[in-house]
Amino acid sequence: MQFLAASAPSCAAPRLPQPSARLSRPHPFAHLRRRCAPHLPSKPPPLASVSPVLLPRARRSLACTPRAHSNHHGHGHHGHGHGHCHCHHGSNLHGGGGGATVMRLARAIGWADVADALRGHLQACCISLGLLLIAAACPHVAPLNSVGRLQAALIAVAFPLVGVSAALDALVDIADGRIDIHVLMALAAFASVFMGNSLEGGLLLAMFSLAHTAEEYFTRKSMVDVRELKENHPEFALLLETSGDESTRFSNLSHTKVPVQDLTVGSHILVRAGEAVPVDGEVYQGSSTVTIEHLTGETKPLERTVGDAIPGGARNLEGMMIVQVTKSWEDSTLNRIVQLTEEGMINKPKLQRWLDEFGEHYSRAVVVLSLMVALLGPLLFKWPFFGNSVCRGSIYRGLGLMVAASPCALAAAPLAYATAISSLTRKGILLKGGHVLDALSACQSIAFDKTGTLTTGKLMCKAIEPIHGHLNVRNGLNVSSCCTPSCESEALAVAAAMEKGTTHPIGRAVLHHSVGKDKDLPKVVLQSFESLPGRGVFATLSITKASNNENKLSTAAIGSVEYISSLYRSNGECEQVQEAIKSSAYGPEFVQAALLMDKKMTLFHFEDEPRPGAREVISTLREKAKLRIMMLTGDHESSALRVAKAVCIDEVHCCLKPEDKLSKVKAVSRGGGSLIMVGDGINDAPALAAATVGVVLAQRASATAVAAADVLLLQDNICGVPFCIAKARQTTSLVKQSVGLALTCILLAALSSVLGFLPLWLTVLVHEGGTLLVCLNSIQALNAPTWSLADEIRQLVDGLRKYISAKLNNCSNYAANTSPL
Repeated sequence: MQFLAASAPSCAAPRLPQPSARLSRPHPFAHLRRRCAPHLPSKPPPLASVSPVLLPRARRSLACTPRAHSNHHGHGHHGHGHGHCHCHHGSNLHGGGGGATVMRLARAIGWADVADALRGHLQACCISLGLLLIAAACPHVAPLNSVGRLQAALIAVAFPLVGVSAALDALVDIADGRIDIHVLMALAAFASVFMGNSLEGGLLLAMFSLAHTAEEYFTRKSMVDVRELKENHPEFALLLETSGDESTRFSNLSHTKVPVQDLTVGSHILVRAGEAVPVDGEVYQGSSTVTIEHLTGETKPLERTVGDAIPGGARNLEGMMIVQVTKSWEDSTLNRIVQLTEEGMINKPKLQRWLDEFGEHYSRAVVVLSLMVALLGPLLFKWPFFGNSVCRGSIYRGLGLMVAASPCALAAAPLAYATAISSLTRKGILLKGGHVLDALSACQSIAFDKTGTLTTGKLMCKAIEPIHGHLNVRNGLNVSSCCTPSCESEALAVAAAMEKGTTHPIGRAVLHHSVGKDKDLPKVVLQSFESLPGRGVFATLSITKASNNENKLSTAAIGSVEYISSLYRSNGECEQVQEAIKSSAYGPEFVQAALLMDKKMTLFHFEDEPRPGAREVISTLREKAKLRIMMLTGDHESSALRVAKAVCIDEVHCCLKPEDKLSKVKAVSRGGGSLIMVGDGINDAPALAAATVGVVLAQRASATAVAAADVLLLQDNICGVPFCIAKARQTTSLVKQSVGLALTCILLAALSSVLGFLPLWLTVLVHEGGTLLVCLNSIQALNAPTWSLADEIRQLVDGLRKYISAKLNNCSNYAANTSPL
């Protein structure tokens, strides 16, 4: 059990750099604007802050950084084999090497501008493919004497639409010594032209471009678009002007429009109906209904009145509020969501990191194998050296292998991770990387903290009970009366002073219990203060009694019953204290804290209720996820067992200090099992960091716990834990399926091409078809996860039934509306 006070040291979250001059401060969403619209005339951000998958393909050429940065950060397009990003232009405009020379020449003659306009252009791809298909059909429908000229004309128009950008990209890559899927496809296409198969080369490039346009559509569909977050946040705030100590009221609404990053903690802002709250704050005046669905996935509108906290990004549906700022823009909820979402996209799972490292080496190996097939085929298998789609020579077969063995489908397999992260984010669950999904799916155990995690954490003080050292001694006899009439008031005043500014639920409960009793409580001033995480707090203080203004200096400690009992040096006195605790009039059912002051011990009794839905969460994790479930808490045994019984947890470890929780987590890990730790307090941070996966309730978690955790639950409940685990298992299953599907497509297409069963254009169709199948399979991670195949089939049947019912109802309504009177 831990108690915090205002003067206790805390670990703050990292803050963004603060420019010295006000006018030089960047807009808080400037980095998003550059990311979402890289073609704007602004300096491109460093690659470390940009996730290429969030950029539209057609506009990425000026948004990428040099190759060295791409390799360092591990998310350049090359590692993916085929990539989603044509980063050649920007990289070489700002860098050196052969690619830069090619780009300067291309810019000079206008080639790069044309390539930028055509790259990834859906309409141009479709027109090119349509013209090439017409050219392919010409021999069957056109007069024989005009077939050749008509085909040549159609190819002359269609080929540049897809070939201009492909040729430039390939030249830049080759000049920089890079071999990727774009190089392989361009080599195959232009080699086909030189071999007299220009129609087939054009079909190759057109289908490749169209397939990648479709693939990037699925990629964008699977990603969290940070532009949506930007649209839910205003660029400016209405700062209310106040003079001196004058209170802000609706009757005095003089305000100034200021950038949101200029707001300071403690200032007051006006939020009108239909507007979004710029930063985290507290309702100072007024009341309204707000929605935070885009932040946490919570669809139910929330009522907010004076004193209620309200996160940045919440949209005001009605009414007007004056909000007091409690966090700056850098620390606000919305900014933290953006940062963690980007961090989750950048931190790659093990499979994707391996593909990044393997992709380019694989592409080089494919080129070498293709050359071997082309050169050794005539010697070993008597194939003709040159050939076409009818009589397939060794060069033709080598080109087919080059296309078929390209790792497009394999590199698209990790798309399921990004899709799952997007799905979880929409539910208000933030992950610090795709690798967390792999770790979650492999865990066999889960441990919960009690206070604030399994329980509501909103403790109520039920009683204050003096139990030791409070009895008067008269004629050698103990008299059962308190040593002073105001003993309980004094204990409450001391406890409230020591817990002032605390974040611990017990400290907040003490402060709440003292509200409105100021006149009856003595005045307490802290002289010194020391916090002992997991044990309690120790202070030197002065107490001024209201009755006689007498001032006395005392030392006091408040914390867990075990810690306070251990402060008694005498074994006999320690045993007396323990006996007094056992004989407490309120029994062991309540949460207890102890105050020791001047050798007098007072018990505080608190009531804490289990969270609504906690029992169902534990049941799901046990019966469907098949996890070993345990409770790790610093509370005493009776309180822990009461909550454990209410939520159906059998394995309980109580009276744990932070280091004890850490030891328990490490013990489970040493036993060969991966562990999920769910907590919220600063005393949970060591265990969260040591666990395989740490999960925190972000609304109540300390900065230290947030920094140590891997998963943040934005909603203030644990109902998202089963969904997160099920989603992780679904994702790893989809990735395995995608890898198997990709390898199968590559092997079948490669063997068929080398053996001469498939023409080059059909090889491209099989290859890109496999890539699209992998993408389609990956975006299934947007669907609700299931725990078993039977559940998945049941979900599919229910979905079909609802779809058919909806169609039948629509038909019935249409028939009823159109029937004659």
